Amino acid sequence: MDVTLLGTGAPRGLPRPDCPCAACATAVGDEARAATALLVDGALLLDLTPGPAFAAARAGKSLAGVRQVLLSHPHDGPAMEVPAGLPTPGRVADGRELALLDGHRVRAVAVDIPGTGYEISGPEGERLLYLPPGAAPAGLNSNSVPGTPGGPAGPDGDGPYDLLLLDVLGRPDALARLRAGGAVDAATDVVAVHIDHGVPPGPELHRRLAAVGARTVPDGSSLVVGEYHAVPDLPRRTLVLGGARSGKSVEAERRLAAFPDVVYVATGGARGGDAEWAERIALHRERRPSGWRTVETCDLVPLLKGTEPPEGTEAPEAGAGSGNGRPGGGTAPLLIDCLALWLTHAMDEVGAWDEAVWEAGGRRALHERTDALVAAVRATRRPVVAVSNEVGSGVVPATAAGRRFRDELGRLNAAFGAECEQVLLVVAGQALALRG
Repeated sequence: MDVTLLGTGAPRGLPRPDCPCAACATAVGDEARAATALLVDGALLLDLTPGPAFAAARAGKSLAGVRQVLLSHPHDGPAMEVPAGLPTPGRVADGRELALLDGHRVRAVAVDIPGTGYEISGPEGERLLYLPPGAAPAGLNSNSVPGTPGGPAGPDGDGPYDLLLLDVLGRPDALARLRAGGAVDAATDVVAVHIDHGVPPGPELHRRLAAVGARTVPDGSSLVVGEYHAVPDLPRRTLVLGGARSGKSVEAERRLAAFPDVVYVATGGARGGDAEWAERIALHRERRPSGWRTVETCDLVPLLKGTEPPEGTEAPEAGAGSGNGRPGGGTAPLLIDCLALWLTHAMDEVGAWDEAVWEAGGRRALHERTDALVAAVRATRRPVVAVSNEVGSGVVPATAAGRRFRDELGRLNAAFGAECEQVLLVVAGQALALRG
C-alpha cells in the first residue's frame, strides 16, 4: 500500500491561526502542517485537510480515483472542502468492515473519545492502523486491541501492524497500550500525526519522537506500508541530570510514557510529618501513567539484575500493568528517581556524615556500594532511565558533610553516566544531549 499524508497536523493546523506562541512562530517550511489526512493507494481518503485537491497535487497525486472518504473524528477546525466528484464523507460504525473493490479492507476500531480508528488491509496483506487526534484504542488491555492475540481479529488476522499513525505526543499511552498488546513491535513504522503546538517543532519535536521509537514526516510525504525505515536505536540506559525543578523528572517520565509495564523506582520513600515532601510525592504519582508500578526502595542492584519487584509495592489499576502474559518484572523498563536520594540513603547507612566513621571505613564501604551499583548498570539487560541531581556548579556547601555529599554525587553521576548509552542535562526544561 502507498499512503500519502496530505497533512500531518492537528485539526486546526500548525501554526494555528492567530496564535502568537513560540511553537507556532517557528512552524515554517517542512514544520508547517495542515490538518491530517491520508490518501491510500489513490482510492481511499481518510479525513479531510484544507484544499485537499491542491494538497494531493502538490504531492504528485490525484483524487480522481478516490472511491471512499471516511472521517475519523468530528472536524472542529477550519471548514473542510469536499472537492466535486468525491463521495460524501462518512464514518463507519465500530467493528464494521468494508471491502473495497480494489482489494482493500477497512475495519472500524473503537476509540476512547468521540471518533473512530481505522484498520486497513491492502491486497498483499499489509496492515496499518490510523487513530484520530487525542485517541487511544478503547479498553485497557489487549483484549480490546484489534489485531492482537486474544483480541478482535483484524481483517488479515492477528499480529503487529506494519504502519501505525497516531497522536504520539498527545497520547503516548495509546502507543504503550498497543505495544503491550503486541499490535506494535520493533518492525512497526510508528509515524506521528495530528501534531499540534504543544511541543516546539524542528529538532525538539524529532528528538522527543525518536526517544519513544517514532518519527514524523512533512506534509505530502508518501509511505510504502511494510517498507523498512530506520529509527534511532532506543538506548538501553539513559541518565537524566539537572538541577532542582529543572524538569529532569518530567523528561525521564516522558521517555518511557509510550512503553508498557514500567517499574517506577522511588528512592526517597515517605517522610512522616513532612507536608512539602508529601506534596512532591503526590504530584509525581499524579503524573505517572496508571499502568506503571511503583517500588519504594534503595535496593537497586537486584532490580537491575532482573529480580521481580518485592511484594507489597504499589500496583497498577485493574487491567493494566504486566497482566495478559506481557513482559513484566525482570524485563520491564525501570525509571529510577533519583540517584541523589539513593546516595543519601547509602551515606546514612555507612555513617558517612561522621568524620571519624568516614575515615575509619565509611569511605570504603560507600565506594563498595557505588561500585556495585555501577557494575549492575553495566550488566543490566533491562531498559533503565535514571534521574540524578547535577550539583557542584553553584555555592560551595558550608559544611564538610555537605561538601562530601557534593563530591560523592559528582563521582557517582560520572561513573553511572559512563555506563549509559545516553546522558542528558536538563536546563530550564530543555534537554541537552551530552551523549547519544
